[in-house]
Amino acid sequence: MTATEPQPTGTDRPGPPPPPFDPEGAAALDVIVAGMGGPLDFTDLPAVRSGRGLGPSDEDLRRDGAVELEERTVPGPAGEPDISLLICRPAGTGPSASTTGLPALYQIHGGGMILGNNRTGLENALDWALELNLVVVSVEYRLAPEHPHPAPVEDAYAGLVWTAEHAAELGIDPARIIVAGGSAGGGLAAAVALLARDRNGPALAGQMLMCPMLDDRNDTPSSLQMAGLGVWDRAANHIGWTSLLGEARGGPDVSPYAAPARATDLSGLPPAFIDVGSAETFRDEDVTYASRLWQAGGRAELHVWPGGFHGFETLAPQTALAQDARAAQLRWLTRLLGN
Repeated sequence: MTATEPQPTGTDRPGPPPPPFDPEGAAALDVIVAGMGGPLDFTDLPAVRSGRGLGPSDEDLRRDGAVELEERTVPGPAGEPDISLLICRPAGTGPSASTTGLPALYQIHGGGMILGNNRTGLENALDWALELNLVVVSVEYRLAPEHPHPAPVEDAYAGLVWTAEHAAELGIDPARIIVAGGSAGGGLAAAVALLARDRNGPALAGQMLMCPMLDDRNDTPSSLQMAGLGVWDRAANHIGWTSLLGEARGGPDVSPYAAPARATDLSGLPPAFIDVGSAETFRDEDVTYASRLWQAGGRAELHVWPGGFHGFETLAPQTALAQDARAAQLRWLTRLLGN
């Protein structure tokens, strides 16, 4: 796969210049991009997938015995293959350990709709699990382009429904399930929240959308400003959305369950946490989504981290900006859960 949209550089860049990267983050970004061998090239997607590995090992996820893991194969969408859920819980908090059930974070991984698995990006979620005594359920969904829309979101929704229906068996409080994800996973989390509302599905306690990928049109000022910059630019975004939607990408008939920015009604959704960097492709679509949630009478907490690049809080966790972002995420979860 290749990007068909030319990427402006230097004096060819239209409109205002991009906002500056946070200085500490910029130094980390240089190292990250150099380690990747330059900007992501999706010409050979299988090679990109194999080169990015399978995520942290089970040994790493267990945190020296502090976390217990269980893999469940559960029914997928009607008429479709089963899906895998990775269930992670603080050690000693099995179903028999609590009479009321623990809160749960239903985690949907990132990867631009084309990369990753249910172990991708779990590190922060496990930190929250140990800090707040909650269960993390991470879903494996089918990836585009082999499995275009609606396969990814329907897989994610089927896993959520199963989790809510089996909450007692899992030792989870069904009234305290939060859907969460970053990047593509954040977009899928927003879409799952829309599906849960529209199908009278599980009543979610919240939606945690970290630098979410929401708008297939790929034409916001921040998308144009950040072309050719960072780890997920306009060209990569074009590939991700085209893989998911094919020729429908950017057209008039895209479903809000594929691209939540297309939703015309954002009322009746659970409280949202949205954060994004000021120096990344998704800035403007994420700010707009938060504004539209407020306009619909909803609850949303929005953070725009100055100079943050896409995924900075996980790719450069040692920076002061990343630590501030992770602290804000934890504070929101703490308030929402009443801890």
